[in-house]
Amino acid sequence: MTAREPSTPEEFAALAARIEDEVAELWLDAFGPSDALRLGLILVRRATEGSFPVAIDIRRGNQILFHVALEGAQADNDVWIARKARAVERFGIPSLLLGTRPKIAGKRIEDEGWFDQMTYAAHGGSFPLSVRGVGMVAVVTVSGLPQIDDHDLVVAALREFVEG
Repeated sequence: MTAREPSTPEEFAALAARIEDEVAELWLDAFGPSDALRLGLILVRRATEGSFPVAIDIRRGNQILFHVALEGAQADNDVWIARKARAVERFGIPSLLLGTRPKIAGKRIEDEGWFDQMTYAAHGGSFPLSVRGVGMVAVVTVSGLPQIDDHDLVVAALREFVEG
């Protein structure tokens, strides 16, 4: 995997536009515990096939619906998952988009006084699970790869889940 990180305002704007398109595309008809298991297993298969050292988490509020740490994942991945998931729950957008938008203007959200880095992480890998006519009902998160790769793994699994 290992996608290249953007470095110019134009590249950050293109990445933000791509993520916004993914958000618009990846709406679900329904989502419950059995769906969390199916999505989680898709992520496990994809991560295992790639030998990715990741932790995978799907949560609905305070309820963990699915969680696994694959070979090579570290305890720190769980800390990152919690912070990324809280960011998505609080701001309602993918964690990568939260961190990318300010970079279009040459800024970092982490430099804003109101952004609590101990609570939230604006790094890729966490994505809202939204149901048509309802809105966000859960959050899926991957941690262990470079942030764009974490994000892309989640999006690829969500596409397979939606098609599936």
